[in-house]
Amino acid sequence: MHKIAIYDMDKTITRHPTVAPFLIHAFWRVAPWRVLLVPLLGIASLGFLLKLVDRGRLKEISVRLMIGPVMPVDMAKVLAQETLAGNILPDALAQIAADRAAGYRPVLATASLYFYSNEIGAIVGIPDVIATMNEVRADGTISNRIAGENCYGLAKLAKVQAWMAAQGIDREAAHVKFYSDHVSDSPCLDYADEAFAVNPHAPLRALAAQKGWQVKEWC
Repeated sequence: MHKIAIYDMDKTITRHPTVAPFLIHAFWRVAPWRVLLVPLLGIASLGFLLKLVDRGRLKEISVRLMIGPVMPVDMAKVLAQETLAGNILPDALAQIAADRAAGYRPVLATASLYFYSNEIGAIVGIPDVIATMNEVRADGTISNRIAGENCYGLAKLAKVQAWMAAQGIDREAAHVKFYSDHVSDSPCLDYADEAFAVNPHAPLRALAAQKGWQVKEWC
């Protein structure tokens, strides 16, 4: 029997969302003049609120405006470590350690961008990371363009299933835990044998009560 514990990242393992702090830190370190482009980011965000731009496209635009069309991999690692290392919930680390001790293989599954989510994985000791992928160019730089689907909602579940298939894990021969703070992960929570609403916002708290999912408050 394969035992897998899958964790969402933003506000599940981390105390705060990660993309805005990462991008703000990145443009101050890489190209401070890009602060002049912040109003354009505001326009893109408004487009998202008006449903003119989807989540994936908003991520592409945000990275393009705040960092540029490409970023060296080594720079992405340094920026992620500088920005995110202090943003981890101690209770999340304790749960990861407890699951690992109980024989579970920990996996990070997040809608955030892989090039920095992978560094969060390294910080918390999770080498298996499922995330939104960026195109990598022939010269090894990371493009702002997303490769494939944004890892969100049903697309995250599809990526989890694809990862399990690639690992040769038969769902019928696996016991899956899933931890998340957000109702967008309801497809993955439904898919799991054990579902945990961690520091849930109101819609997930209500759904957890309806579904009988466990609620955890991590700090």
